[in-house]
Amino acid sequence: MKPPPKPTSDWQDLLRIAQGSPLLIERVGIPDKGITVEGQFTLPELARLSLEDQVFVVAFLRSHGSIKEMEQTFGVSYPTIKARLNRISGQLQFIETNPSPSRAEVLERLRAGEITAEEAIRALEALK
Repeated sequence: MKPPPKPTSDWQDLLRIAQGSPLLIERVGIPDKGITVEGQFTLPELARLSLEDQVFVVAFLRSHGSIKEMEQTFGVSYPTIKARLNRISGQLQFIETNPSPSRAEVLERLRAGEITAEEAIRALEALK
């Protein structure tokens, strides 16, 4: 007798149905807060990876980045793990964690006296 199938998440089902096609989210709800927002939302980059690549990324994180452990988990060689990491990382853009201030932000800081006129000029020139 076969064991019952493992339950899958709605997310996994949705990715299988989409078969790699882009997804557009049009409604987001936060049930605990009673909030619903409607519009067009794109998914974060990690959510746009294939289900198999998402599983691979989770395994990599759980192994604390140990390629040796990844080799054992997936039963493949070091070059195979590195190639897959390179392929996945090539699909992801680096997110700037300290973005340059906008022109309006620089001018507001100048107006508030937080920076000098010289500092404001340098910051505005850097935006060009």
